[in-house]
Amino acid sequence: MEKILVLGGTGKTGRRLVRRLKAAGMRARTASRTGGDVPFDLGRPETWGPALGGAAAVYIVEPDLRPGLDRRARVPALVAEAVAAGARRLVLLSARGVGEAGDDHPLKSAEQAVRDSGVGWTILRPDWFAQNFSEAFWRQGILAGALALPTGDGRTPFVDAEDIAEVASAALTHERHSGRIYCLTGPRAIAFGEAAGLIGRATGRTIRHVDVDPEVFVERQVANGVPSDVARLLTGLLLDIRDGRGAAPSDGVEHALGRPPRRFEDYVAETAAAGHWD
Repeated sequence: MEKILVLGGTGKTGRRLVRRLKAAGMRARTASRTGGDVPFDLGRPETWGPALGGAAAVYIVEPDLRPGLDRRARVPALVAEAVAAGARRLVLLSARGVGEAGDDHPLKSAEQAVRDSGVGWTILRPDWFAQNFSEAFWRQGILAGALALPTGDGRTPFVDAEDIAEVASAALTHERHSGRIYCLTGPRAIAFGEAAGLIGRATGRTIRHVDVDPEVFVERQVANGVPSDVARLLTGLLLDIRDGRGAAPSDGVEHALGRPPRRFEDYVAETAAAGHWD
């Protein structure tokens, strides 16, 4: 049975992907800086070889999108080493909008490297993860009852990480996904105020979205220890939502899996029942 290497295997999509692969009887190995089956750090090339050994398929994640980082020394170099080590299928977790962005997008070179690799490839371009409300950036605001973000009344079609993992699993194990780019979103775009209201009703608490000035948001992020360039990058992405860019849902999940994507309401109900906002 072929071995599948999952980079970022302890992250939001990685751990869900590994669970699915193992449930299907696949030999999946996790690689991450901490907690994985094998140590792996994209910033330390000496860790790549031991992780890649024997892997026929690789799930690739770029965890660091800081401006100014040398992109050619990371994913493109990793792709070359993976192919040289025998990988025959690559699945890249990219981001929505990369195809329309200029050459300076931090994931542009990663996508190009995968497409030029000479082996089977699939690119996943997800929208904002629904799980950001419960596992990452916005959970603290939800628990505090006020989600302060510079998004105004902008809407976005949050995608469930479970859908991303299911598409990734299919792409890693079935040839029919080779050469495909899937834009992954939820079934409809919703505003942060609506998202906060849905979570509030599910948890029995009052939770509201507070629109904040972009510069104030940057200052708060920096005060909480986020590097200034990262804070400004994140703010720019949130302002895209405010300005209505990329708000339309796509049919990538349905094309890949033959079913509609999971609704945000279903994610909220399941997450609240599991106690993640207690």
